[in-house]
Amino acid sequence: MFYWLMKYIVVGPIVKAIFRPWIIGAENIPPVGGAILASNHLSVADSIFLPLMIERPMTFLAKNEYFTGRGLKGWATKWFMKGTGQIPIDRSGGSASEAALNTALQVLGREELLGIYPEGTRSPDGILYRGRTGIARMAMEARVPVLPVVMVDTDTMMPIGRTIPRVMRVGIVIGEPLDFTRYEGMENDRYVLRSVTDEIMVALQQLGGQRYRDVYASSVKMQRASVDDAVAAPVVDASAAPARD
Repeated sequence: MFYWLMKYIVVGPIVKAIFRPWIIGAENIPPVGGAILASNHLSVADSIFLPLMIERPMTFLAKNEYFTGRGLKGWATKWFMKGTGQIPIDRSGGSASEAALNTALQVLGREELLGIYPEGTRSPDGILYRGRTGIARMAMEARVPVLPVVMVDTDTMMPIGRTIPRVMRVGIVIGEPLDFTRYEGMENDRYVLRSVTDEIMVALQQLGGQRYRDVYASSVKMQRASVDDAVAAPVVDASAAPARD
């Protein structure tokens, strides 16, 4: 009920009137049954526009930090995420990854739509990065199709670090479903998982025309953070050091 109110009464009409989002390929979404919508990830706004622009309700696996923020902004984000059916996941790996997989399988087992960002995090620079193999396991174990989804210009509208979005049009392109039933029974083969994940990323790249780098976005972010820390470190003036006898 709350999801319906947010989408059609409270948030949806306002967002559509201001940003006039467009969508291509909505007819590729199956009218019934479970499916995974695998999207590139350019902005926090992606999780708002995609559910808003499709008819069927959907659930995103959202990072846990969206549900633990403090202050007014943290409360509002948590309220919105819970109200729109988003599920918090721990991205620390190990048992947390297994729990996220089980949560996703429960959603797909109810024959619902599940939204996933295969890159695992927002792109720091608009480039499409290597996908995490969790999406392949979900698709193969649940035996559901994967639809590539490209968000367009959401990073220009609301880039990382910006709190107030620019008023401009953004778009969504949904590709044809990818079927991986040919790999039935091979969901524990890491080479198959990597092959399926790469096929999804190729479909995303071809659909959106993004530049692609075969490295993890999280690794790029860590490298940049290390460089920023090094640049920000205080410089010691050796000439000011006390002389030794």
